[in-house]
Parts: sequence; structure tokens; C-alpha cells
Amino acid sequence: MPIQELLEIMKRLNDVHMQLLELADHKRHALVHNLVEELNKIVNQESKLVRQAAELEAKRVSEVDAYLMKRGFRPDTRVTVTDLIKIMIRADEKRALQEAQGNLLKTLSQLKEKNELNQQLIKHSLAFINYSYDLLLGPPEEEMIYQRPESHGVPKRSGLFDTRA
Repeated sequence: MPIQELLEIMKRLNDVHMQLLELADHKRHALVHNLVEELNKIVNQESKLVRQAAELEAKRVSEVDAYLMKRGFRPDTRVTVTDLIKIMIRADEKRALQEAQGNLLKTLSQLKEKNELNQQLIKHSLAFINYSYDLLLGPPEEEMIYQRPESHGVPKRSGLFDTRA
């Protein structure tokens, strides 16, 4: 099957995104329970997996280009898997590629939902921290409601003993 390498890359892409999906669950647990050390480990693992996904995506693009050249088309990096499915002739290749694409899209959709939830948890945590900070320390100086205006010609003196000659 000429698209076997492309199918393998898409399966590996899906596997990487499934690992990111599992990390998103762990991240939610770490956020809810305020496990900062655990959160740092998760973020490091995520960055490694994102690099892997980027490498696999570059390989996917090169495989699509190679397939296009093999079929007599000019390679174009803008060609998507959906576009490739449209120009395929063999039904079994189309079906296999559609299945791989469907699996990857499903995983990406789930990952997007979990990441949005985690983003909301982070926003709420930061809002709570800011609220607690303001309760403990009071509002910042620039948020004061009223300040006595400074007189124009006399500079403000901060010393205890202030005399004029």
C-alpha cells in the first residue's frame, strides 16, 4: 500500500495526542489539588510531546508531498489530508486514510476541550490569588479613590524636621 508510511505517521500522531490527553487529566488533578511540583513535571512532559508532534507533522507533510509527486502532482505544503483523500483512486486507501484522520480529529477535539477546561481552572486560580492578595495587602496605591492633590510649586518633603529659611 503506497500510503502505508503516511498512515503510520498519522497513527503515531494520534498516539502522541492521546498521551497529551492523559497529561491533560493529570494536569487538571494537579491544578485542583494545588500540586505545583506535579504541575511542573506535567508541563515539561507536555513540551516534549508537543515537539514530537511537530516533528511528526513535518514528516506527514513530506509524505503527502511524496505521494503527490508519485501521482504526478506538484507538491504543495497546503494540501491537507482531506484534499489528499479527494484525489485518491483506491477505495481501500481512501477508507484507511479517512479512518486515521477521523481518529486523529476525535483525539484533537477531546484534547481541545480538556485544555479549555484547564485554562479556565488556571484563570479562576489566578483570580482567587489576586483577590486574596488584595484582601491581605489592600488595594495597590494607584487604585486609591482619593488622594490630596499636590501643590504646584512646593515639592513634597519626606523628612521629620522641615524648616524654611
